[in-house]
Amino acid sequence: MGQCALKALRCRAHDEPDKVVVEAFDYIEYPKILTQPDANPAELMAEALKQFLSRNTVSGDRVAVSVSGQSGLARFIKLPPVEAKKIPDIVRYEARQQIPFDLNDVIWDYQRMSGGSEEEGFALETEIGLFAMKRDAVFRALEPFQLAGIEVDIVQLTPLALYNFVLFDQLRDLPTAEEYDPENPPESVVVVSLGTDATDLVVTNGFRVWQRSVPLGGSHFTKALTKDLKLTFAKAEHLKRNATTAQDPKAVFQAMRPVFNDLQTELQRSLGYFTNIDRAAKIRRVVALGSAFKLPGLRRYLSQSLGYDIERVETFHTMVGPEVLANPAFKENMLSFGVCYGLALQGLGLGGLRTNLLPREIVRDRLIREKKPWAVAVAAVLLLAASISFTSYALQLSTADEGLWQGAEQGAAQVVDKSKKLKATADDAIGRFKKTEEIGKHLVSNVEGRTQWLALLHGIDGCLPRDKGPVPQDVSEWWQLQVTSIDCQQVEDLATWFAAVKVYLPQGAGGGTAAGPAAGAAGAPTPLPPVPGPPALAPPASAGGTPAPPPGGDLGPTGPGRVVQIMGHHFHNTGQLRGNEFIQRTLLDKLASPEMVQLGVSWPVLVEPKKDETVEFLRHRPVTTASTGEPGVRAGPAGPGPAAAEKPEDKIVLSQTNFRVQFAWKPAGSGTAPAAAAGPPAVNPGPAAVNPGPPVAKPGPAPATPGPPPPAAKFKP
Repeated sequence: MGQCALKALRCRAHDEPDKVVVEAFDYIEYPKILTQPDANPAELMAEALKQFLSRNTVSGDRVAVSVSGQSGLARFIKLPPVEAKKIPDIVRYEARQQIPFDLNDVIWDYQRMSGGSEEEGFALETEIGLFAMKRDAVFRALEPFQLAGIEVDIVQLTPLALYNFVLFDQLRDLPTAEEYDPENPPESVVVVSLGTDATDLVVTNGFRVWQRSVPLGGSHFTKALTKDLKLTFAKAEHLKRNATTAQDPKAVFQAMRPVFNDLQTELQRSLGYFTNIDRAAKIRRVVALGSAFKLPGLRRYLSQSLGYDIERVETFHTMVGPEVLANPAFKENMLSFGVCYGLALQGLGLGGLRTNLLPREIVRDRLIREKKPWAVAVAAVLLLAASISFTSYALQLSTADEGLWQGAEQGAAQVVDKSKKLKATADDAIGRFKKTEEIGKHLVSNVEGRTQWLALLHGIDGCLPRDKGPVPQDVSEWWQLQVTSIDCQQVEDLATWFAAVKVYLPQGAGGGTAAGPAAGAAGAPTPLPPVPGPPALAPPASAGGTPAPPPGGDLGPTGPGRVVQIMGHHFHNTGQLRGNEFIQRTLLDKLASPEMVQLGVSWPVLVEPKKDETVEFLRHRPVTTASTGEPGVRAGPAGPGPAAAEKPEDKIVLSQTNFRVQFAWKPAGSGTAPAAAAGPPAVNPGPAAVNPGPPVAKPGPAPATPGPPPPAAKFKP
């Protein structure tokens, strides 16, 4: 339905796929152009549709209508190589970018254009046509048809309907999609459809399409005549259509000349823009459509200005149907039926573009309405089947004597009740038993845990080295370790801890672990050969060979357990055992002894061996009181006693080695650990040197020690 007339074609498919049979046509011109100031478009279109239905029927037909290209939006997007299955997602993203409205306010559709290729699931050289229209504009275009009782199946933009017409009727020698070469495309055809208020320009080579709507049409010639010749719109329209028979044809064409120039300028600018964006395109010819091209001299003027021959459509090459094609009214208005023909081709599935801007809710409502009779029929059949089944069961039930089964049913119910009560009693007894068992486990575990800790601490105490006899005056000869803290932490998997510390294991440690090379990379010490300890010191349990293999084998400990950490320092710096070697051959060798393995101790390791550091201490000398000069004792920082005279004090410089030893501990599951009764490893008698006091025999302050260790639950493995 244009601004000037209603045009309609009824077509059906032909036996030959490249032809269409036209069965009927109609051309109904409105009494007034819809854009005239005194025209009522709604009434004019309603009257035209009423007249159309009075002499035609659309029952059983698919109805396709067009809307002005100025009312819609068309975008052609070139996609990069992408998986074919992801094209819908990419198009949805592009729609949000290209459509300048909320997608809920528009009706949009897209189509993949021909000419691309697909290899191994990837689409190459793919071009997407994206078309949209405001939702309210679509419903306004459908309103006249809804009021007339015509159900529309396809809504298409006018330029796209023209593309379908040109592709099927004018471009007869196109290569196949496989033969298409984007670098050397076929020659293009330009379609200029001059309408009443706008001119649609479509350029296509059959594989690519470009379109633009120019806001100039046949009514602009009429308006130019009304302005220059002072005529009414109706008289000017009549004079335009009969310009050659007017009293002064020269004056008529002189009045319309500005519109000729404007139209030529717009077309020339549009074609220039197209050739700039598609430099590979070659325009072969221009096809003219629209009743306004009946205006004398217009086609020749545009042909000279544009530099292309403009051909008027005199016949439709792919349309057959003598009754319609030979009709004088059809021949007279053939230029106006190009859009109709393109719509009919899309309705028959023969169009190159198949996008549809019909609102989805209308399509859904029609599907539901079509399926309602079937749904009602199915529901009726199901209801009838259920009624028959119910009746048959009711008849069978009426033949049964309930008295015969009543006693048996009551007996069965009593058995079920008794079974439920017995089950409830059993569940209650099981629950009370589990609760008592849990209490017993807690009580036993407390006793066992206490015994385990005592055994472990007793064993660690026995692993510490001791001096035999008097403590040497030289601190560097002390055969002692100063322990500052012992911490323990439960871990879910000892393998995680071991993975972090195994790089510090020396070669051959841990029952043959394969951590030797890594230990060398970390700078860990290599075990020394057996050396004598202090006088009368018994040799370590492992001095004669490899330590006893700990639980867990060569691969390290696994499963839940505890990690025990011992931190401290020592000043031993004489003989062959110095620094970290002294810790290795005293504490670590003892922790790897069979007695400690029985306690659940395994994989002792010196974590992050430290270098010796130099510390200074003050040697205190006797002093005299300031008042009497008698010998006295120097008071501490806040201690009582007479004021003492300050004397110079000597400094003692010692080499101090700080250490952090960790080992895995998996105590026995129940009862006292086997090694608890046997005691710790055999060592020389004497107390463990846990913070024994100042580094010299004379009284004075204790040596500086590291700060307090971190909490037991948070120490770093």
